[in-house]
Amino acid sequence: MNPNNPKVFKDAKDALYDFQSGKTLMSGGFGLCGIAENCIDAISEMNVNNLTVISNNIGNSGRGLVKILVQDKIKKAYCSYVGGNPDLEVRMLNKKIEVELVPQGTFSERIRAAGMGIRAFYTPTGFGTLIAEGKEVKNFDRPCIMETALSADFAIIKAQKGDKFGNLWFKETARNFSPLMAMAAKITIVEVEELVEIGDIDPHEIHLPGIFVQRIFQGKNYKNEIEFLLLEKE
Repeated sequence: MNPNNPKVFKDAKDALYDFQSGKTLMSGGFGLCGIAENCIDAISEMNVNNLTVISNNIGNSGRGLVKILVQDKIKKAYCSYVGGNPDLEVRMLNKKIEVELVPQGTFSERIRAAGMGIRAFYTPTGFGTLIAEGKEVKNFDRPCIMETALSADFAIIKAQKGDKFGNLWFKETARNFSPLMAMAAKITIVEVEELVEIGDIDPHEIHLPGIFVQRIFQGKNYKNEIEFLLLEKE
């Protein structure tokens, strides 16, 4: 931690100093786009377990959250996409992990609801499917199921640029779920590719105000890997 600015930390390990077993963790990113690479690497080196993870997907082919999945540190996951992840498939089939699949729109809305202080909401998505099992149903213009908000102890997110107060600018689709997660978590840890001074980001370009960010650090050694490389044929 920087004594002159309690929000600024040296690195991921420093920012995750109080992260412990049994915590609920939100992890931003879609596939491998916009994931908090440094934070995930730091957690993979920590002696923690029994984590509950809320993320669109749990990594892919040895990358992203798979690094802590294969260490059996995750006991439960809320996600909307599990394809392309043989490590998760094996653990699901062997009942080594509990997975709650959530339709993607519902997934983002459950996170947003937590950030807005909304405890639950009704949606027609999933009615009449396995998603609706055990959930309250109400009839509006059509039957809807009740979904509860998703909050977390920690959120780890990545932005392209952030200032020392925590105001953030995300690059294109790397923005994905991250601003919502920052609002829904008790402690939001942000890694950025560019850490700048307060005032260096145009106020009109701020995607997430720093009021939602508790810790920020300058990331390093980013791979920014591409999940599937498609080249146009000549």
